[in-house]
Amino acid sequence: MNAVEIEQAVSELAEQPFDAAEFPYAFLMAFGNKDTTIKRLRTGASNKSDLGGVLQTNNIHLATCAPGDIAATLRSLRDSPATTRAKAKFIFATDGIDLEAEDITTGETIACRYTEFPDHFGFFLPLAGISTVKQIRESAFDIRATSRLNRLYVELIKDNPDWGSADKRHDMNHFMARLIFCFFAEDTDIFVSDNLFTATIDQMANRDGSNTHEVIGEIFRAMNTPIAKRAEAKLPRWADTFPYVNGGLFSGSTDVPRFSKIAQRYLSHIGSLDWTQINPDIFGSMIQAVADEEERSVLGMHYTSVPNILKVLNPLFLDDLRAELEAAGDNARKLANLRARMAKIRVFDPACGSGNFLVIAYKEMRSLEYEINKRRGEPLRRTDIPLTNYRGIELRDFSAEIARLALIIAEYQCDVTYRGQKEALAEFLPLDAQNWITCGNALRLDWLSVCPPTGTGVKFQAYDLFMSPLDQAQIDFANEGGETYICRNPPYLGSTWQSTEQKEDLQRIFDGRTKSWKSLDYVAGWFMKAADYGLHTPTVSAFVSTNSICQGQQVPILWPLIFKIGHEIAFAHTSFKWANLASHNAGVTVAIVGISNHAGQVRKLFSLADDGGSVVKESDNVNAYLVAAPNVIVDKASRPLNGTANMSFGNKPVDGGHLLLSADEVRTLGLTPDQHNKFIRRIYGSAEFIRGLERYCLWIENDHLQEALAIEAIRQRIEGVRMMRLNSRDKSANEMASRAHQMREMRIGKNWTLTVPRTSSENRPYLPNGIIDARSTVTSETFALYDAPLWNMALIASRLHLVWIATVCGKMKTDFRYSNTMGWNTFPVPKLTEKNRADLTAAAEGILLAREAHFPATIADLYDPEKMPANLRAAHDHNDEVLERIYIGRRFRNDTERLEKLFEMYTKMTTKVSA
Repeated sequence: MNAVEIEQAVSELAEQPFDAAEFPYAFLMAFGNKDTTIKRLRTGASNKSDLGGVLQTNNIHLATCAPGDIAATLRSLRDSPATTRAKAKFIFATDGIDLEAEDITTGETIACRYTEFPDHFGFFLPLAGISTVKQIRESAFDIRATSRLNRLYVELIKDNPDWGSADKRHDMNHFMARLIFCFFAEDTDIFVSDNLFTATIDQMANRDGSNTHEVIGEIFRAMNTPIAKRAEAKLPRWADTFPYVNGGLFSGSTDVPRFSKIAQRYLSHIGSLDWTQINPDIFGSMIQAVADEEERSVLGMHYTSVPNILKVLNPLFLDDLRAELEAAGDNARKLANLRARMAKIRVFDPACGSGNFLVIAYKEMRSLEYEINKRRGEPLRRTDIPLTNYRGIELRDFSAEIARLALIIAEYQCDVTYRGQKEALAEFLPLDAQNWITCGNALRLDWLSVCPPTGTGVKFQAYDLFMSPLDQAQIDFANEGGETYICRNPPYLGSTWQSTEQKEDLQRIFDGRTKSWKSLDYVAGWFMKAADYGLHTPTVSAFVSTNSICQGQQVPILWPLIFKIGHEIAFAHTSFKWANLASHNAGVTVAIVGISNHAGQVRKLFSLADDGGSVVKESDNVNAYLVAAPNVIVDKASRPLNGTANMSFGNKPVDGGHLLLSADEVRTLGLTPDQHNKFIRRIYGSAEFIRGLERYCLWIENDHLQEALAIEAIRQRIEGVRMMRLNSRDKSANEMASRAHQMREMRIGKNWTLTVPRTSSENRPYLPNGIIDARSTVTSETFALYDAPLWNMALIASRLHLVWIATVCGKMKTDFRYSNTMGWNTFPVPKLTEKNRADLTAAAEGILLAREAHFPATIADLYDPEKMPANLRAAHDHNDEVLERIYIGRRFRNDTERLEKLFEMYTKMTTKVSA
């Protein structure tokens, strides 16, 4: 269940008559527990409560009680030995009148009336496996509002199917935006009396909902009619009390979908919420999924935390403004200059969604401006920061409407906070008709027309969100000399998952610049467009991106193009998890990259500290791999540049499954021991090596072909290979049909083979690697060093090598994708003495011996990060100690330092080779 579904279930539970016996089970079902789980708790099979309540192991101990006994019951739950044994995270007590609960881990508590329970449902979201952030737990309102709006939306579409069609989708989305404004306005005194919108509908609409659409339509018409024209508009007296709103929000069609009795009840429920609690930066991200059928299944999970957004905005421009504010002190002239500078700053989000980046940027700027005004003795001064400087592009029209609405609400809330309710109300209506959010495809629009960089009299035409989708009035932007900051987390989408239209988007941007654009992630389009925008004005841009654009094959494709037109990396945040509210969601691994055509002398590189905070390193350069090092691009090398052994692909079968066999298939061949020894080999791919799976292959030398063909079962398999290759569309496969008894390559070590799987999990602390004997071979899913000295394994097994591979080879999904030409052949290794090689050989032997002590544990077993044996971890630590002392005479402090050294060595190594 997602957060919105849980809110709905909890709300329905709170509305039902309290049943003390049934409540614990109904509560657990509301948080997603299955019927089978509830059945086991009811029968006592899994309920270990010692207080007559319900105890779910690793989750919650809850009990109902007599009126007035809540405090004592909660104390008993807290002191219960069963609570401790079951490692319960929560304790919960209620008498149906009040309730109290405690998060045992954090010590946080809640206490409220039973009927107010839904207002606090966010406190219990961990029970459903949802990793919450502090802001969302404190803002249950935003989820509740989203949940109720979603129920209304679904009900209206059910009753008005034509409103769900493509032709009417914009009207439906526009209607929902109007409703949101009305609910907010009636609770914040924007309307002349409290609860005006909801009360008017309750009073004037029939209970069966039959005329609700007419009542709402008249209210909307009133809010689009100037006061001077009210008489000729002939509005009903009850509608005439609504103010003139303007701003395009209520212009155009006043059509309203028809309401059923259920839909009208949902409308009333939405109006009963306290809309003063709305957080536009959070709410917008959630509500955008209401109108998107594909996203509705994860409704309420599209929440980007404010701290994550500030990881982009702070180094982009807010830190600089704060520093200038601190330097200004109480100097009135300097403060006025800073205020004037801030009034001209444009923040442009070319993938703005529901506007959360723009809203946070605006609110932070208003906070800084208020501090300036206080220091100058002008605390009630009207803001100089125009909303029209917070510009966006969004593909989906409903999200774009919500983005503009969120900014309007944010402006009003800031006015109330910094100037007072009276001043805020006096200036709020009518709304400004200008539009600053454009609906369209950001990769096909001209950003210079959407966010004019400088100059007076610049005009453009766009889709006005709060009017009909026609050309809007032209808008003058007199903003000479202002700064432009571009930011967002655009769609990531690796090349495999891009639609035809998205491929065409990238082609429009990159065709003629590079032939390799098809390999780029979709987000690369935003980086390139931002760099092109910067050709016309000083610009700093920062995007949240999959870290893959700073790894592997995408680096030499994208970054030389950006560097070529004058942009450099001004700051970056290395890989971290960008999580949302999804149940059990670990989040996608992202990086933040800021580029600028006036980056300055000091570049900042942020990385995660062990405590979850940020560590900041200042450098004179940050390269495309997000390392404090020169702008070097790692290119593939056909042979090792470092004095190491040659690493080859394993053997590619090209066999249609006939040369590879399971253990059972080997037995069905009916071979004698001598034949088995001659024709069968153990073969390892990535999965076989890591997970210990058994797989075999036919290994037939040319000299033994006739003997093999005499065995009918083998002959049939060889014939199967021949036919498969002959029928293939691949010419090289056709050519191999003449030697159908063999794989494409026939490589095998005489003594042993060092192996490295091509694909492995990013969660392991070291890359899987090891030795197989001379009776075994490997597939093309594993790289091989045939008969290589063992000290090569010490390099592969090191932390140093892992961070190099992760950086220059990139990943497939979230897994490491090893490459011999990009990773092994380019890996910088200092010149090794005989003693160095001997020490590394001994270290590698130590790793192998530590593994052997746990036979038959597999690589997957041994390198589980939670269960790695102590002796194996110690062997790897010793290996790292030996190797890193060879590099710098001591251990590296962290991965950042490791990469800096490796890139320094790579630069010298490649300079020497080219010279």
